Amino acid sequence: MNHSTTTPTDVDAVVVGAGVTGLYAVHRLRGLGLRVRGFERGDDVGGVWYWNRYPGARCDVESVDYSYSFDEELQQEWDWSEKYATQPEIMRYLGHVADRFDLRRSYAFGTSVVSAALDEATLTWTVTTDRGETVTARFCVFAVGCLSATHHPSLPGAELFAGRTLHTGAWPHEGVDFTGLRVGVIGTGSSGIQAVPLVAEQAAHLTVFQRSANYSVPAGNRPLDGPTRAAQKAGYAERRRLSRLSGGGSPHQAHPAGTFEVSEEERRAAYEERWRLGGVLYSKTFPDQLTDPAANDAARAFWEEKVRGMVEDPAVADLLIPADHPIGTKRIVTDSDYYTTFNRPDVRLVGLRENPIERIESRGVVLADGTLVELDALVFATGFDAMTGALDRIEIRGRGGRLLRDDWAAGPRTYLGLGVDGFPNLFGLTGAGSPSVMANVVLCAEQHVDWLVECLRHLDAHGHRAIEARAEAVEKWVAECRDRAAATLFMAADSWYLGANIPGKPRVFMPFIGGFGVYGEIIAGVAANGYEGFDLIGP
Repeated sequence: MNHSTTTPTDVDAVVVGAGVTGLYAVHRLRGLGLRVRGFERGDDVGGVWYWNRYPGARCDVESVDYSYSFDEELQQEWDWSEKYATQPEIMRYLGHVADRFDLRRSYAFGTSVVSAALDEATLTWTVTTDRGETVTARFCVFAVGCLSATHHPSLPGAELFAGRTLHTGAWPHEGVDFTGLRVGVIGTGSSGIQAVPLVAEQAAHLTVFQRSANYSVPAGNRPLDGPTRAAQKAGYAERRRLSRLSGGGSPHQAHPAGTFEVSEEERRAAYEERWRLGGVLYSKTFPDQLTDPAANDAARAFWEEKVRGMVEDPAVADLLIPADHPIGTKRIVTDSDYYTTFNRPDVRLVGLRENPIERIESRGVVLADGTLVELDALVFATGFDAMTGALDRIEIRGRGGRLLRDDWAAGPRTYLGLGVDGFPNLFGLTGAGSPSVMANVVLCAEQHVDWLVECLRHLDAHGHRAIEARAEAVEKWVAECRDRAAATLFMAADSWYLGANIPGKPRVFMPFIGGFGVYGEIIAGVAANGYEGFDLIGP
């Protein structure tokens, strides 16, 4: 790649993050002939999978789809052991990719980026780390992940607890033995729902503290045998083609007709088929399920019937069934034996809406009704400051010293999720303003990085020093993301998509909800029209 148009820098590009997106970005940018420096907070590759080692951590996208498509040999040589891979297997896969393409040599591990500042005269970036390293680069690429800034709720007395305190998003690498212990789990989002059955198997007694009931669908997980894997690999080309056209980055299509355009028998058969597929795919059984309240109610009724059939105590089932949001407007969890775990005599469910946590003391959790729940270990499964939290923790300064987190104080402002006005040559990948958490992030990573690589090729081919989103393009994109979300039922849920789990965070729907395939067409069109909506800054 021609660097003659640029000011001398230490490297051509800094990539922040060594998860699924960062690894692919390093691979492709190096393939352009760029000098790349990567920084990763963890001590190895893996991103969200490096930190989330809690019992039961598992992907909710089928393994065969949650994998890179850019290299056919890689697709053919890797064997997934299960339909839905567990965290250790995903870590082995990402380690294998890092080895195969020699990606670790570009990274400084155990290193957090604390600031990135634009030099307006040269349109280059100075990146500083917590280890005191300073690097200048032409391009700054943030692949920090949507679920990487853990959220610890403020509970009075938490520091007084005498037992062990853990967070699912920062789990000890050596694992935790709960044998014989009285354990409390606070939170029933994805990590809580996945962890509860396995903690219950070990603990002497488990108390689950639930603020908001969530919809979950059993994974229907199973081992993959040789013939199944061979068939998947033989059909990869078509599987990937369908995935790229889809809403969620996997090959499954919604039923061709609307919920009430089919007979009750056909409708139930469709729900049954999605239930069998398992997990998050249930939310897309029919095309109108997330836009028509009546269609949503029908899907919810079938789900409730299934769950009541698994939970023996009707009062416990009442607590486990959400009454505050339409099904699918928070990401449906993919679980293994979650609901049946509450049939165990040594597991108790506490509904915090009815009986909130008053405080934590040395012996355990005190509820509003005065009950002391004595505990030896307390697990916070309280999720993340999603979508923007990881970027908010870095001091990113653009034109005029503008701070990105100030620019985003009322919610994230991007053009296509890729660029921000006032921040030339800075790119966000698979974050706010793009499908990201609404789709299979591995294909999202490929979609974004491939676009970025062609963009950088274009800049150099035409002698441009920099590219910067225009303010009006950002405003239009923010409005488009907002309007698309408003046309769905998603705004009816207090979800982390909206930042509703973080006190004081503005209530803005952060991902692009129009679908992975639609988004791919939009960004391809922008590139084809000479990077419409961006300023290409001269030689």
